[in-house]
Amino acid sequence: MESINLSQSLRGLLGTIEIPGDKSISHRSVMFGSIAHGVTKVSNFLPGDDCLSTISCFRKLGVKIEENEEGLSIYGNGFDGLREPNDILDVGNSGTTIRLLMGILAGRPFYSTLIGDHSIGKRPMTRVTGPLKTMGAQIDGRQNGGFTPLGIRGGSLNAIDYQLPVASAQVKSALILASLQAEGESTIIEVAETRDHTERMIRKFGGEVLSDNRVIKVKGGQKLLAANIHVPGDISSAAFFLVAGAIVPNSEIVLKNVGLNPTRTGILEVMENMGANIEIAPYQDNSFEPTGDVTIRTSGLKGTIIEGDLIPRLIDEIPIIALLATQAKGKTIIKDAAELKVKETNRIDTVVQELTKLGADIEATEDGMIINGGQTLTGGKVSSHGDHRIGMMLAIAALIANSEVELENPEAISVSYPNFFAHLNSLTK
Repeated sequence: MESINLSQSLRGLLGTIEIPGDKSISHRSVMFGSIAHGVTKVSNFLPGDDCLSTISCFRKLGVKIEENEEGLSIYGNGFDGLREPNDILDVGNSGTTIRLLMGILAGRPFYSTLIGDHSIGKRPMTRVTGPLKTMGAQIDGRQNGGFTPLGIRGGSLNAIDYQLPVASAQVKSALILASLQAEGESTIIEVAETRDHTERMIRKFGGEVLSDNRVIKVKGGQKLLAANIHVPGDISSAAFFLVAGAIVPNSEIVLKNVGLNPTRTGILEVMENMGANIEIAPYQDNSFEPTGDVTIRTSGLKGTIIEGDLIPRLIDEIPIIALLATQAKGKTIIKDAAELKVKETNRIDTVVQELTKLGADIEATEDGMIINGGQTLTGGKVSSHGDHRIGMMLAIAALIANSEVELENPEAISVSYPNFFAHLNSLTK
């Protein structure tokens, strides 16, 4: 338990932060380095718990991965270089690890067992295991492969033509990774555009994937070659300081090296729509992922409606957007976000529950929430519920509360942002 008392922040948040590496891209850099041929070098890798779980799993699959001050060196020998693990593959709290790893293991001619923590045990896996079984993988687990622990016996896969029933980059990526090993060409159709890090990574590693108007085509039997990856800063991590800079009086924060992938920048669009004083300076380079610096200043904000195709582009930022909305004039409505119910926690209910404890006027709906703005937040005891994004959101809420906020289970934040409190404290001195 950690008690947070940040009343000194009312003098303003001032300073510059180098945003830690993107979690989604860090995961994928390890995975693609492991299934490519040659030595992949990764810099600005995120050493959060989730990404370390991915490293652990691939080491158990026989991949040599070295960690040093410069980053990672991954010695890949292609898909065929992976070996049957002699231990259970534990993904910890990482939904990205388990779902994408299933896509890789589905095409490998050996047996693997996958488990995770209590949260992973409640997250639905049928959305991945179902189409992988159609491709030819043998997968079993609780409720016929719907929940962990999961056993996978992979092997020869057939190509698939599949329309995703939900907007999920994890499901899409798992099927793409399986399709790289399948016989023939697979077609995957999205219901809405989701983050495209997997497609960009394939091209970076010398592979080919075609994507046009939410239709993705992948040929099997491709050989990937090692690459050097510099991981951009995680916009989902930057979001907490973007909101802090907007709602704490007399603030100006510069966030360096922020990933500006257009499938992830929904948070910036929402903040601009709400009237945030925000500047974006893209880097002019040939990086496979666009990046830049973002400056945020204290802002006058107004309510908005967040819905439709915008939701997949900011799904992880909705908890902190809810806090932002409590400080805007008028009402903010978030809908079409039922996917929040199957994250690390049911983030609709958890966000509403915890912000209500602090005096917010917020209501849960079936697929989102309604927030009445202009609220003064009070202090109190709140909990992360073991969810890193809930924990960080509540820490930012403490900055504007009129009395002390005590946060239970702050250690969950290390999943994606190990230096979060150090960075926060650097702005309040």
